[in-house]
Amino acid sequence: MINAMKAVRFHEYGGIDVLRVEEVARPVPGPGQVLVEMRAAGIQPGEVMIRKGARHERWPATFPSGQGSDLAGVVVEAGPQVRGVAVGDEVLGFTHNRASHAEFVVADDVNLTPRPKGLPWDVAGSLYVAGTTAYATVFAVDPGPADTVVVSGAAGGVGSLAVQLARRRGATVIGLASEPNHAWLKDRGVVPVAYGQGVAERIRQASGGNVDAFIDTFGDGYVDLAVELGVRPERIDTIRDWRAAARVGARTCGEGAAACAVVLGELARLAARGELEVPIARVYPLERVRDAFRELERGHTHGKIVLHP
Repeated sequence: MINAMKAVRFHEYGGIDVLRVEEVARPVPGPGQVLVEMRAAGIQPGEVMIRKGARHERWPATFPSGQGSDLAGVVVEAGPQVRGVAVGDEVLGFTHNRASHAEFVVADDVNLTPRPKGLPWDVAGSLYVAGTTAYATVFAVDPGPADTVVVSGAAGGVGSLAVQLARRRGATVIGLASEPNHAWLKDRGVVPVAYGQGVAERIRQASGGNVDAFIDTFGDGYVDLAVELGVRPERIDTIRDWRAAARVGARTCGEGAAACAVVLGELARLAARGELEVPIARVYPLERVRDAFRELERGHTHGKIVLHP
């Protein structure tokens, strides 16, 4: 196929086995769009739920469906009326068309920001969803120097960034994570607490009995735990448990609340300066996309899993 590329596709809802790497036509940028030759693209838990059909009412798939929002690469073609970006530019950004798990992707010029000097491709390609989601959760609960905030899933893709952003605002941060991740959290000024049975009492001991805000990146009862700890509903934010949030009046600010190139550019500059660490758990070639999602779905990943197209 002339002007062909490899891209991840699935033709029906299902498990990991429905994922395929297929040869498809390379997309052509339209007005205000550019074609990016991909260097790295992160994978997300939300993509698992979409592929399984568990989010059909909220985010339905049209088959055959692609995957991927995060992107980082080099602009190789520009459509008409493009502003602020040119062929040869190194960029990071996002697409809302489920298309970045591919060798090339079309992106709107307003959804891109320059790759800062020194920012690794793997970080650039995995920063959008996790970074803007973490940014939104911290903004939603508004922690300050007098506050203690708890973050569930504190070593995951979103949680590992949320704890750092909350610390940058001067808050005392308690991170719920498995024991192997406690040293990493301590090194970043976070108080680690193991999850599981008795977690409420461990949080009370670590916080001196006072928790002001709660960021839930995991779901599975943490909204109710925050209420049990005495956190006001308006200072609880969850990106996973929307039903519990609706029941108690908690917030559900996530990726969409900060999904813009301005926020992404700010996070990229922090990361390039070494002021925000984006842990990379593992990198897989595009052809091993099933292995990448197999690792993601096992859970307890420290940081981001990245595909190399």
